[in-house]
Amino acid sequence: MEWWSLVIVGAGPAGLTSGIYGARSGLDTLILEEAMPGGLTAKSPWIENYPGFPEGIAGVDLIERMLKQCERFGVEVKSFEGVKRLLVDGEVKRVETEKGVYSAKAVIIASGCRHRTLGVPGEERLRGMGVSYCAICDGPLFKGKRVLVVGGGNTAATSAVYLSKIASEVLLVHRREELRAERIYLDEIKRRGIKVLWNTEVREIKGDEKVEGVKLYNNKTGKVAEEEVDGVFIAVGETPNSEFARDAGVEVDREGYIITDNLQRTNMPGVYAAGDVTSCPVKQVGTAVGQAIVAALEAYGYVERPYYYRG
Repeated sequence: MEWWSLVIVGAGPAGLTSGIYGARSGLDTLILEEAMPGGLTAKSPWIENYPGFPEGIAGVDLIERMLKQCERFGVEVKSFEGVKRLLVDGEVKRVETEKGVYSAKAVIIASGCRHRTLGVPGEERLRGMGVSYCAICDGPLFKGKRVLVVGGGNTAATSAVYLSKIASEVLLVHRREELRAERIYLDEIKRRGIKVLWNTEVREIKGDEKVEGVKLYNNKTGKVAEEEVDGVFIAVGETPNSEFARDAGVEVDREGYIITDNLQRTNMPGVYAAGDVTSCPVKQVGTAVGQAIVAALEAYGYVERPYYYRG
């Protein structure tokens, strides 16, 4: 069993920021990440609204900078070590993974979210064979081909724009009459001539050994149509990675997001949460970073009990 002052679950923007602030405060800090660092941010083609980068920055590059800061301050980051169980109802917290057991005085949960699926026939069977949830990861495989993006938010919009630079044609399918994406992305979609299919839902993804097309349903007219495409990129939201926290007694809302107060404290003393896994309705890198700063400083106060701490 390893002993740490602070264990952070997740190495996205919230987890890495928590690590920077925790280590700078003097806490022995460990970050556990079930995959590669970065979370969904590392899969974002381009981020234009994070302060300090007037020309924008690729998600993977932003994560790389955060990792270097963590390294500078002595944070240990363990990749491919997902958390299986938490025991946090005592003064000493215990974090269990498939590879080890870690004890800590405080825990910050920054486990983020995972991609939501459509749940339609063909989606799971053709995953990795034309069905993708990451445009920047798999987009280059579709050079000169016809692809379809599903969704209506910023991720769907930026994915469509990114793919328009690679594919021969991009279709954007959204179940409503307008996109939720920011104006700058809407303008870019229009400028690039990306065709948007409004009030349309994907009912089936077709193909034998690879994606060959989709069956579409117009929820306004009731018409069913088919489109021949080589790839389907799904960007319809996320589901919080909070099951292990809920099982440990951490309070979540009805959608599974962790409930915190304005100091990022959960209902369990010494356990904090930050980033997309929380019930904060604004899921942005900037809000994740801000929450993580608060969580890390509160965790420091909980561990070291300075004179000003009132937690």
